[in-house]
Amino acid sequence: MRMSVIGCGYLGAVHAAAMASLGHDVVGIDVDAQKVAVLTSGAAPFFEPQLAELLQEGLASGRLRFSTEMSEASGAAVHFIAVGTPQISGGHAADLRFVDAAVDALLPHLRRGDVVAGKSTVPVGTAERLSTAVADSGATLVWNPEFLREGWAVHDTISPDRLVVGVPSGDDGERAADLLREAYRPAVEAGTPFLVTDLATAELVKGAANAFLATKISFINAMAEIAEAAGADVALLADALGHDTRIGRRYLGSGIGFGGGCLPKDIRAFAARAEELGRAEAVGFLREVDSINLRRRDRAVQLVVDALGGLVFGRRIAVLGAAFKPFSDDIRDSPALDVAVRLRGLGADVIVTDPAALDNAMAAHPQLGYAAERDEALRDADAVVIVTEWDLYRREMTPEHAGSLVAGRVMIDGRNCLDAAAWRAAGWTYHGMGRR
Repeated sequence: MRMSVIGCGYLGAVHAAAMASLGHDVVGIDVDAQKVAVLTSGAAPFFEPQLAELLQEGLASGRLRFSTEMSEASGAAVHFIAVGTPQISGGHAADLRFVDAAVDALLPHLRRGDVVAGKSTVPVGTAERLSTAVADSGATLVWNPEFLREGWAVHDTISPDRLVVGVPSGDDGERAADLLREAYRPAVEAGTPFLVTDLATAELVKGAANAFLATKISFINAMAEIAEAAGADVALLADALGHDTRIGRRYLGSGIGFGGGCLPKDIRAFAARAEELGRAEAVGFLREVDSINLRRRDRAVQLVVDALGGLVFGRRIAVLGAAFKPFSDDIRDSPALDVAVRLRGLGADVIVTDPAALDNAMAAHPQLGYAAERDEALRDADAVVIVTEWDLYRREMTPEHAGSLVAGRVMIDGRNCLDAAAWRAAGWTYHGMGRR
């Protein structure tokens, strides 16, 4: 099947490469000539496991190419819209300028029977608004939300846990659903649920999923606040809760909270759209979810201050991590960097390290100190803060080795990812998030 992918950022580049790996003939289109040049060379413009290999295989096979010209989309049966929907400046709603621009630019190149499949995360009602113009061109607009996890995006595209396609009613919608079912045939044949809904439901699925995940994370972090006040251990609490099959243990890891380019802005946009629909009270709890999440960063900074006797000015602090999560170089709304910047604002000599996100962090926050290697960051540190749970820190760093490098054995575990007993036994003053 011939396909176009409009927008070659994180979502679009992964989707284009993955679709080509399934045997489709794919062209990725983006207005950024530099990005297109990088992708055409077979390099990934951001860190994502397996993506570079997939790009190189697709380009070598001739099934994948990239262009800045929208006319290259002509002749494709399916056109995926995969542009970004950032938070608007000065507000919480989603900025839909890029989605609107992509559809407007695509319209002259559509043929009767084509399918335009939105993958961008948009407020409910967007598809209905765009569908008339697409239908006037003879094509059909559907919404096919993405559920990618950074660090697992290639896997989640090729082997998703579910496929959701929102379609208009009638024959055109049925034909469009059949075409998307064929596009994802390997996953469908492997047993992946293929859910056909109306347009509005498909749009709501992504926002509702992110709202639920954010709520679960903030719930356990709220329990961490209670645990600290009561002298309990939130990690043991989460283990006990996780044995309840109605709750489960996943996403009950307390720490400095969530970040990245999706969860924070998506829950804010979800709440903003609910307010526009006159149902703000239905998701009022999301404001508190957001607030709890941001408070955990404050708590991590306070733990460092308290552990150093209230004085951090001039003290050397090693911050292990810059990306908002492991297996990513994404620093958007990164709790890790937020903590580092706040400590620097208190006068600390902050040294940040990260195996993937260092270049991005240096460009965004040149006022911080940086070390390319973990041990370089640890050397002569008065305190260590783990803020991104890379294996390099949580599994491959022993308390004995780290202790041989630092000036002071003070560990602030912002992700509750270390064995507290082992670090304390090695002579470290260990502080977790909501742990005794």
